[in-house]
Amino acid sequence: MNISLEHWRDRFDRYEKLMRLDKPIGILLLLWPTFWGLWLSAHGRPNWVVVWIFTLGTVLMRSAGCVINDFADRDFDPHVARTKARPLAARTVSVKEATILFLALVISAFCLILPLQSWLIVELSVGALFLAASYPFTKRFFAVPQAYLGVAFGFGIPMAYAAQLGMIPAEAWWLLLANVFWAIAYDTEYAMVDRIDDLKIGIKTSAITFGRYDVAAVMLSYAMTLGLIAWIGYGLRSGWPFYAGLLLAAGIAGYHFTLIRERDPALCFKAFLHNNWIGASVFAGIAVDYLIRP
Repeated sequence: MNISLEHWRDRFDRYEKLMRLDKPIGILLLLWPTFWGLWLSAHGRPNWVVVWIFTLGTVLMRSAGCVINDFADRDFDPHVARTKARPLAARTVSVKEATILFLALVISAFCLILPLQSWLIVELSVGALFLAASYPFTKRFFAVPQAYLGVAFGFGIPMAYAAQLGMIPAEAWWLLLANVFWAIAYDTEYAMVDRIDDLKIGIKTSAITFGRYDVAAVMLSYAMTLGLIAWIGYGLRSGWPFYAGLLLAAGIAGYHFTLIRERDPALCFKAFLHNNWIGASVFAGIAVDYLIRP
């Protein structure tokens, strides 16, 4: 009995690592834009049941995305120093186990949205699943797969609007575009860490595509992100807290320049992890703005 219990503890530990639950940065990078959409679509007063559904759904879909990503890269990851210990790369979790885990996570996420009773949400969830499942394979042929990642990571935005308004206004798509630029910024920082290994194995990333203009591309992407969000705020007649949040986010982006300008892998990874605070700053500005409105 003790051996059996120890066995399952070991399996669950490996599944946790496969889903990257021990590294919550990915969840946060999905959650912040989803929260932007939830708060903006509800004018700062979202339905809390919807908030919980989207929060849990984000955790489940990010976990599913990690599983399918490692499945797609299981023959590449052993050749990259940072990823060679991942469960599928190290062959400590089988392909069959990973497939079952992926299906369980996707089905659980789908069940979460059923109480919303919206065919539009169901249709969007199919699109979200396709984006999450196909993203890992774009690294084979797409010069800037980070842009595709931005759509996948930001698809909670149109879903949030659909859940609370029953429709998707143009504002939601502009916000999704802002998230695309944000993903290009932070995932280029991430790709700068593995550039040498990625060149060896032939994977395409924005860090490779941008070449010596990688730092400039990251900063331009941050500027486009915050500029688009500011433009959305102007259309919504947002107040000073909204712009204060954007100003704080811009200051953090400026700090990232000091981290990545020498292209040191450890500092580039630090900048990537630090993007949580950019997403949080934007959200804080949105939330406080609506909180103090009459």
